[in-house]
Formats: sequence, C-alpha cells, structure tokens
Amino acid sequence: MNRKYRKCIIAANWKMNKTPTEAKEFAKQFKLIAPKGRWCDIIVCAPAITIPAAVRAFKETRVTVGGQNVYWKQSGAYTGEISTDMLVDAGAECVIIGHSERRSVEETDYSVNLKTAAAIKAGLTPIICVGESLQQRDLGVAFDIISTQVKMAVAGLTKPQMRKVIFAYEPLWAIGTGVNATPEQAEEICEHIRATIRKAFDARVARAISILYGGSMNPSNAAELLAMPDVDGGLIGGAALDPEKFVNIIKAANQPSAKE
Repeated sequence: MNRKYRKCIIAANWKMNKTPTEAKEFAKQFKLIAPKGRWCDIIVCAPAITIPAAVRAFKETRVTVGGQNVYWKQSGAYTGEISTDMLVDAGAECVIIGHSERRSVEETDYSVNLKTAAAIKAGLTPIICVGESLQQRDLGVAFDIISTQVKMAVAGLTKPQMRKVIFAYEPLWAIGTGVNATPEQAEEICEHIRATIRKAFDARVARAISILYGGSMNPSNAAELLAMPDVDGGLIGGAALDPEKFVNIIKAANQPSAKE
C-alpha cells in the first residue's frame, strides 16, 4: 500500500450469498466488532436484491454498499439485467465489473468497457476485475492478457474519469480455490497494471488508482499481501461472509504505508 498517493480499500464480494435478512444480521455483528480507526475504505458488494437492505443495515457506519454487476443500457427489453439507475436508486455507490465468474459465461473485454463507461456516467465507482488463467500464466502470456484487459476496460475514458476507477487483480487460478498468489506474484501483476495505466494515461493517474488483490485473501495472508507497495487492498470473497474474518482483514490493513 502507498497511502501517500491512494486509498486502501477492503471490499467484500458476497457473490450469491446473503439474503436481505442475513445482511441485516451480518451488519449487526459487524458493528459490534468493527475497528474504530479509518485506515481504509470499506465496501460491501451485495446481490442486487439485498442492496437496499444492506444500505439500511450499514447506515451510520462507514461501509459503502455496491452491486456485483450492471448492464450498460438504461432501460429496455433486457430481461434479468440491472441498470445503473436501478443500482443508484437502491443506494449502491459502486459496482464490480468483469469478475472472472462473469467472464467465464458471457462477459467480454468489450462489454466490460461499455459497463465501465455507463457506471462512471451514472456516478458509480467501477471495480474492474482483471486476471489470467493458470494456462495463460504457464504459457508466459499473463502480462499480455492483463495489459489487454486493462486497456480495453478503460478505453475512451478521460483522465478525470479515471480517478473514479478501482482495479482488482484476480488470478483465475486462485478464485475460490483456497490457493492464493504469493505476495511477490500479486505485487508483480499489480505493478504491471499500474504501469499499463501509466502508459495509457500518465504517471499521476497511475499513482492515484487503487489496485486490489482478489484471490483468496484471508486473515492469515492479508497482512503480507497488503504490505506490497502496489497492492492497495483486497476484493474478498469467502472470508467476507464471516464478520469476524472480514474485520480481521480490515485490521490487517492497519500497517505502515509501503514506500513507492
């Protein structure tokens, strides 16, 4: 982390977990044990149906609520999709875009770009996920894959718009597997993401963007990962379903800022 230039962010991705009732209970437990310090921003990305309940449950806390997906059209015959207006009206302030689990079924680099632009236009902060498969890493093309995903996601954005963007590095081989990248592997790719942004925009933009690690971060490895200079937080899956584990990751973010 480097707090001199950017925010540390710990974000929960509840995936297809937590009913509105369960979100209320999670928030109740979270409030009892949440640290008082403000060394990082906290986000909870909930299922669409749970967002309004989560917003109410986390009221009077410093937790921001977000969505897990969005469509780029404002309205129309798109059964099952969720518009930016719907997310905003429900109380969401940010949204995950391009998660590996969505890329595996229908998401493309092009749709990630359309969704990112729509989110920013609506005032939502996009959390853009990028990452390589194990086969791509073994073939030695991980950097190329990541560069393409990053450049495609933010193509057409202005420098001021880029200040609203958050990136999350998700190695596909570490999502939900219990296997995580080493701190050095996470840093190597997060630094490459920042370098790609630097080339596409400039050093000031790249320096200001928070890049999260999203591959099986948990209370036992969070401190090591967050000590890396280009790892500015975490996008937490399984560990974020338990209030105590989530709080322990937040506590792990309370450490000296790394020097860039």
